[in-house]
Amino acid sequence: MDARPEPGDDATTQRFQQKRERILDAATRLINRHGVKGMTFVDVAEMVELNTTSVTYYFKRKELLAAAVLDRTIDRLEVLIRDAAARPTPRARMARYVEAHLELHARIELKQARPITVLSDIRALGEPFRSELTARYVSALRKVREFFEPPRSDRDKILRTIRAHILVQNMFWLPGWLPLYSVSDYPRISRRMIEVLEHGIAPAGADWSPQLLQVSAQTETHESEGMPENFARAATCLINEKGYRGASVEQIASELNVTKGSFYHHLEAKDELVLECFRRSHERIWLIQRAAIDAGGSQLDQLAAAIGTLLDVQLCSEFPLLRTTALQVLPSEWRTDMLERSTRLARRFAGMMIDGISEGTVRTIDPLIASQIVMGALNSAYDLRGWVAPLPPGTAIDLYGSTVAHGLFAGS
Repeated sequence: MDARPEPGDDATTQRFQQKRERILDAATRLINRHGVKGMTFVDVAEMVELNTTSVTYYFKRKELLAAAVLDRTIDRLEVLIRDAAARPTPRARMARYVEAHLELHARIELKQARPITVLSDIRALGEPFRSELTARYVSALRKVREFFEPPRSDRDKILRTIRAHILVQNMFWLPGWLPLYSVSDYPRISRRMIEVLEHGIAPAGADWSPQLLQVSAQTETHESEGMPENFARAATCLINEKGYRGASVEQIASELNVTKGSFYHHLEAKDELVLECFRRSHERIWLIQRAAIDAGGSQLDQLAAAIGTLLDVQLCSEFPLLRTTALQVLPSEWRTDMLERSTRLARRFAGMMIDGISEGTVRTIDPLIASQIVMGALNSAYDLRGWVAPLPPGTAIDLYGSTVAHGLFAGS
């Protein structure tokens, strides 16, 4: 993927590798802040105190550098997977996987380990890098699926895939909320995450039968009045499927059978479109949460209704929620605002859990951490549409929801 020093000179090779790693570190931080789209050779060179020509000696093109950053992160992910896979039981493997991620984030925060980047920007790469790195990521997911007992049927295989997906995606969601805590809290966070992932949010034996709510996809805020609903739907689906780069203005306009001029009549830029889609997604979550509370019943009933309805939106509807993977393309001030909105929605789930703990219908868990796990599981559910497509919609929602309700080992 990049330049290599001439063989035979160990000192030269060492200097080359040290400088290359510094360049990768800088590019990692820039991709985490701005996405692949916003990472430039000029900014990388400035961070490592080199000129741009020196950077191009190591990586001839920006895409080569971005691919090397993502490749290095998958290398490190595979190390964590191998470490966890060596444990003797499924529960021990899951626990070690979570512990290892929190330990790595702590070392990175304390400047004791090199940074890692979010893997969502694989979709922003061109070929052949996108296909190669996607294949490596899928292989890693399969190895996590092997943490669990071997499947006994096709349905069981789908369930194991759902559980591996929820586990992996919640590790990827950590950067979205870990900054709310001190590094000294990470060991406790690890323990509480393991507890929720192992046992879920519902008491053992509690019934989990979500009543799906009828909530319109149409949002109501003044902020959402500038763009027709069909634009938001088409853009959300395309960005979820193809990433920011793959969902061009031309494709969105073609999907709707309108001109580019019509698009720009409603929005000045594509970034503004992503921001608008996030606003609508967040408001729809809020509307569903409010509808669940208004429907009454126990706090567990209300949580089940909200979670089940949101899973229906993600797995079955024509207008899903925008994946948080799109956050990387937004300017930093907009991204911060969207993360704050997400945190407020998580806190509403946390409030419902606290009330449920008080009335005895929700397990005694850390609601702030559990609510982030729920948010991570709901948002990433969209990615499994293809996997659950052979199942009746109700079965898909039940399988996914059972993992949130009773944990990764329910029925094992």
